[in-house]
Amino acid sequence: MTDWHDLSRAPMRPSRVLSSFVGPAAKRAAAVQQDRVTQQRAYAGASMNRLNSDWTAYNTSADSELLTGGRVLRARSRELVRDNEYALHCVRLLQNNVIGNGIGLQAQVKTAGGKLLTKINDSIEQAYADWSVKDSCHVAGLLGWAEIERVCVAELVTSGEVIVRLIRQPFGRSNEIPLAIELIEADRLLDNWQTARAPNGNAIRMGVEIDQWHRPVAYWFSPQHPGDYQFKTFEPSRFMRVPAEDIIHLYIINRWPQTRGEPWFHATLRTMNDTGGFEEAEIVKARASANVVGFISSPEPLTPDAVVGGRQLIDTEPGTWQRLLPGESVAGFNATSPNPAVEGFLRHMVRKMGVGVGLSYEAISRDLTSASYSSGRMGMLDDRDLYRVLQGFVIRNLRVRVHTEFMDAATLVAKAKTGADYYSNPGKYRVARFKPRGWSWIDPGKEVNAFKAAVRAGFMTAGDVIAQSNDGQDVEDVWKTRAEEIELAAELGLVLDTDPAQVNDKGQVQAPANGVGAEGSPGEPGENDDGSDGTVAGETE
Repeated sequence: MTDWHDLSRAPMRPSRVLSSFVGPAAKRAAAVQQDRVTQQRAYAGASMNRLNSDWTAYNTSADSELLTGGRVLRARSRELVRDNEYALHCVRLLQNNVIGNGIGLQAQVKTAGGKLLTKINDSIEQAYADWSVKDSCHVAGLLGWAEIERVCVAELVTSGEVIVRLIRQPFGRSNEIPLAIELIEADRLLDNWQTARAPNGNAIRMGVEIDQWHRPVAYWFSPQHPGDYQFKTFEPSRFMRVPAEDIIHLYIINRWPQTRGEPWFHATLRTMNDTGGFEEAEIVKARASANVVGFISSPEPLTPDAVVGGRQLIDTEPGTWQRLLPGESVAGFNATSPNPAVEGFLRHMVRKMGVGVGLSYEAISRDLTSASYSSGRMGMLDDRDLYRVLQGFVIRNLRVRVHTEFMDAATLVAKAKTGADYYSNPGKYRVARFKPRGWSWIDPGKEVNAFKAAVRAGFMTAGDVIAQSNDGQDVEDVWKTRAEEIELAAELGLVLDTDPAQVNDKGQVQAPANGVGAEGSPGEPGENDDGSDGTVAGETE
């Protein structure tokens, strides 16, 4: 028998002592209670129970997920763009709003004092205009620079990435600038192996050779597209290694490290596919229902010569009556298609597509029937925010790099009239302003007044307003054109109410400035509407 006095002196821990006197049922109850306490402290999304036992998730890296799913995602995204109207429209929306007719260029070479060097800037812009035509900037001579930008955006959406190779040699009949662009689809990157090593010991991840810091060193390509079955020719199997300095690899990084890009439709592929299948099923159902007029029942079995393929066939024409045989009767058929609930369901599915891609329902569906002015304007502004972010991405990662290469090539053959210090100070001559497309005002009457107030208060500049509203123009372009317009009007003797130097915003002739009247006659002060001579009290001539 255990001596209770001896328990206080025993080396056994209190928990072990207690467990020796607790039964199995009490132990299980205590364990369940402890498990509940633990789960209450954890995240609800991380709990494991009977309701989410089918929700499996693995802590794999971005590259591991792209390795197993990248090819399928690209193939399904392209298939959707080929066959799904909404997916095709998403691509067109992003192309038209991010690129439009192309991102313009304005050279900004300045003196040490900050004054623009007009002749040098004009020569750079002219050389760029000559090079950006399709015969010169594209290795195949089929894409101008604006078209190359549009293809890049389309590939970013459907493939998640696009590869631009810089070929440093001239193309075209009259082009001397040694630079051209080759577009390479992501499928040509060798992503067959999970792990591979280059001869120099660098790791190769899905075709991208990287160093210890995950910086791209080179790209490994198949000599031709792996899916180009119809045009394959016999040649020894070989791989192409292209140094990273000749490659611009465009893709958006969502996790790091991430060596390849993911298609932008990846989160909405199932929704789009299910929507297409649902629409097809409803259309087939409606067509089948429309083909059935009614049923004829007969008390007698059909004779073999009246049956075709197990059914009796009767030819009908519009506006005719058919005579029935003795004993036959007609049962009507009320079609339940088209389903009145289809429209609401499709609206819901298209909204899901828009959320997955980042565009509003109204933009994707072009359906404005249920949109108010406020909701439509809010959705349009959100869409424009996305377009501006993507414009900045394209400018930073594509245009700046290509412009740097273009300046080196154009200066090498003296097409850009830069100074003799170009190679000692290239950054001075590579400064440029890129001009993406803008958008017209949604409510001009309100927005123009708001912008005027913001400019007067110093919150914005006229250049900011012009950049937001004009397609690829900037303040210099607009003001130069404006000055030419006013000068031409003066030469023709026209006084326009759009000239603030002549007429105010109420249509009244402005007071003369510097002794020059509205008609431009110097020396005599003008006369205002109130009969005054336009001078300010206290001023003397």
